[in-house]
Amino acid sequence: MIFKQALSQAREILVANSIEDVFLEGELLLRHTLNISRAQLYQDLDHELTPEQEKTFWNLVKRRTNHEPTAYITGHREFYGLDFYVNPHVLIPRPETELLVEMALTLVQNHRLATIADIGTGCGAIAISLALNLPRVKIYATDISSSALEVAKTNCKKHGVLNRIHLLQGDMLDPLPKPVDLIVTNLPYVKKAELPQVNTAKFEPFLALNGGPDGLQKIRRLCQQINNKLHPPGYLLLEIGQGQDKAVTTLLHSLFLHAKIETTLDLGSIDRVVSLHLSKN
Repeated sequence: MIFKQALSQAREILVANSIEDVFLEGELLLRHTLNISRAQLYQDLDHELTPEQEKTFWNLVKRRTNHEPTAYITGHREFYGLDFYVNPHVLIPRPETELLVEMALTLVQNHRLATIADIGTGCGAIAISLALNLPRVKIYATDISSSALEVAKTNCKKHGVLNRIHLLQGDMLDPLPKPVDLIVTNLPYVKKAELPQVNTAKFEPFLALNGGPDGLQKIRRLCQQINNKLHPPGYLLLEIGQGQDKAVTTLLHSLFLHAKIETTLDLGSIDRVVSLHLSKN
């Protein structure tokens, strides 16, 4: 079977199993099987797969028809133009989270912030993206899961920033040795009752998705810890789920009477990031 035929058949199978973006999905699985680039694949569409390659490819397609995320099958996910290693110990980075990185970069560049903490770092995508763009900033990355931190460590080594990111195990802000200028976080915000509706829920870590009964359980806890871990004037950037903006901003206003609190829309016009500027007073 040639590459072109394998792609065509795989796409038909994926469509029949209600998989979205079948052109991209089939291509990623075939490229992973062959360990080649996109350019190489399309230059050699008439090239024959070996029997071993065919067997491997159809096994991958079968895994995808069971709705296992492609990122876990291939061990790769792109985020902010970078390639990250991922496995089922960490949440798969989402495109909407890139807004957190963009906003953090702007804050640091405009206000000369010196220290950042990425809370619940997972695979390290946020911390590493920031480290590569902010070589003079000290960055902490915390996670309660030792397995997640191992993945983050692998990615830090891969991108050459292991000596610049301080990986700390512990619950939320607890591991931070001292207050920082900016806290960036994408905590779990899915309501527990809604988890079955998340396509990847049976594969991604429960701890990284479950936001409790109202989706705000961990966000609420973090907000209540900020006072002792954020330098005034300091900043918080917090990713939230759809429809959570009012509850989160109301909570922050009750905790920080004189803080400046704003929400920012993502590309889908959803209030995605809540920002807090903690004044000196």
